[in-house]
Amino acid sequence: MHTKAQWTQLFRSDYYRRFSEGEPWDAIQEACGIFGVYAPRRIDTFSLAQFGMFALQHRGQEACGLSVARDGKIHTFKREGLVLDAFKSITHIDQFQGNAAIGHTRYTTSGDSRTVNFQPLYAQDDRGEPLLSIVQNGNLVNDQALRTALEREGIGFLATSDAEVILRLMQKQLSKGIEQAVRRTTEAIRGAYSVLALTPDSLLAFRDPNGIRPLCMGELGADTRVFSSETCGLDAVGATYTRDLEPGELVIVDAQGLRSIRYADRPRHRICSFEYIYFARPDSRIENRDVYELRVRAGEELFEQSPVAADVVVGVPDSGVPSAIGYAKASGIPFRPILVKNRYMSRSFIVPTQEMRERVVDLKLNPIPSQVSGKRMVVLDDSIVRGTTSKRLVKMLREAGAEEIHLRSASPPIVAPCFLGIDTPDKKALISARMDKGELATYLGVDSLDFLPMESLVEMLGSPNHCFGCFTERYPVSPDEKKNRLAHADL
Repeated sequence: MHTKAQWTQLFRSDYYRRFSEGEPWDAIQEACGIFGVYAPRRIDTFSLAQFGMFALQHRGQEACGLSVARDGKIHTFKREGLVLDAFKSITHIDQFQGNAAIGHTRYTTSGDSRTVNFQPLYAQDDRGEPLLSIVQNGNLVNDQALRTALEREGIGFLATSDAEVILRLMQKQLSKGIEQAVRRTTEAIRGAYSVLALTPDSLLAFRDPNGIRPLCMGELGADTRVFSSETCGLDAVGATYTRDLEPGELVIVDAQGLRSIRYADRPRHRICSFEYIYFARPDSRIENRDVYELRVRAGEELFEQSPVAADVVVGVPDSGVPSAIGYAKASGIPFRPILVKNRYMSRSFIVPTQEMRERVVDLKLNPIPSQVSGKRMVVLDDSIVRGTTSKRLVKMLREAGAEEIHLRSASPPIVAPCFLGIDTPDKKALISARMDKGELATYLGVDSLDFLPMESLVEMLGSPNHCFGCFTERYPVSPDEKKNRLAHADL
């Protein structure tokens, strides 16, 4: 039985809010997206930020916001909902035309979903003028200890997210200069983070020493620098990809140009492997690796490992489609896009009863019965989390007349939660942590089931230097906050 405190925590949690609004608990949710642009002169920051954030909309749909540097001041706007809806509501466009901007598409992984947690978050000077604004993608593991220490020093907090911990630490050190503020902040924080920060006269970008969350940069014309969680954000504004930021690297762009500072003593490449499997858009390159090609190869590997006689290969939209194409290519079995995705589902979709909540999956995906009836099917999905969505999908295909269903996961079994910027559930809710492959196949009602092996994933990525925590329960940063209390006494 849960204690009263545990129930209270659950009902206040974002997990409960999503479930009560009808969102299936089976889906892994996206990480946030961050975008930034800087030029030494006035540019169309309103449009550039809008286009870049729209390209990153898949990483977060709960809320969005932007900060713009204009005439030595920072102007910030944020609201709940999608990028296009938010930008439509801006009535004074001129206020958001400046020489630099940072933007954020939000998915809640730390703090709650109240408006106060929407990013960018900003700090003000004694006159109430914004002097620093930040956006973050990731999660800290020692944010509560740092928050407590800062509050004991008399530093107040307005939000509950770990992004504000980063903001307040930087604000505390600003008198030493912006570079030193970042250095001191990164000495204290532990976890996964890619951050963009805006001052009235500069833009900063930095990644954690393990490089767990992605961040790249590009050029637009001769003097405009662009930063984005994924290369699709660069493409959206016509920027040319330059490179990914290195783990433990700080980049500062101002009127003097761009300079790079390596602030971490022992940086390591440990980018999240799930970026390639699920989060990133298929037209993106993460650390100069083609996401689409990797997903296609996963499907090819699955056929080599688990060939089966079938009539059709199907991909679960959207991230399961490239692996289905790869499976079809390797097997010679035709690929057919016969699962139709409703692209107008919203996270504000509210249904009052449990019976109707269970039918939300039917609204999101629907098979074409004439293409399913009597068919032996191979179904490719990016992953299996709790198993409830997969079970419902199998039921739909059976009801549409599928003769056989062979389910393939384009990732290894997910057996551990993530606390580094991805919204995966408690280990007890992860079905592969509770069932072996045979038990899971029986539970789902499929004729066969297989997963991409870990060794295949490592080979495809070309290196073991990634975070595989959700597959192995071994993380580049310890989840034990007791080991991550404070980096040093003097914050």
